Amino acid sequence: MNLTDQSVTDFTKALASKTSVPGGGGASALVGSIGIALGDMVGEFTIGKKTYADVEEEMQTLMARAQELREALLLCVEKDAEAFEPLSKAYGLPKEDPNRDAIMEKCLRDAATVPMEILRLSCEAVKLHRDFAAKGSRLMISDAATGAAICRAAIQGAAMNVRVNTKLMKDREYAEKLDRETEELMQTYTKMADEVFALVYGE
Repeated sequence: MNLTDQSVTDFTKALASKTSVPGGGGASALVGSIGIALGDMVGEFTIGKKTYADVEEEMQTLMARAQELREALLLCVEKDAEAFEPLSKAYGLPKEDPNRDAIMEKCLRDAATVPMEILRLSCEAVKLHRDFAAKGSRLMISDAATGAAICRAAIQGAAMNVRVNTKLMKDREYAEKLDRETEELMQTYTKMADEVFALVYGE
């Protein structure tokens, strides 16, 4: 059974157990998916209303992308688990194995790729929430703010899971390139999420 086919109870039990997967990356992906789902909900309560007729087309575009992000993030829950398993096995290779370093490097790259994807998707989700909050039904914008806050957590969780892999890479040029992108995205979009939240909270 896929991790995302489990009940919420079973998934959280698996998170709490002494197993490698699901872990922080998968949890971040799931959180991001939940966060952007709230944006889609704001759209559902906005379209079809005369008051918001002028933004209906734009809202439908936002909703379509939000649905794509939700599905992509859920897929990342599975992808993160698949990427971590080879790395977990690589840690167990004897240190005298001449192939250990090459195997570890590949596994670390693969393990960093999925949280990097989660990070990028979650950043885009925050950007959508900014529009949902600005143009969605005023009765529902608290959900856009909540979604932005949730996606903020997904961004930080994903960034942490990129970092934990890059710091062990031998190819420092590649690792530092990922670190720079991670830091830039995290700084830009956590700030944006905070702004969305503060704007709605302060109303």
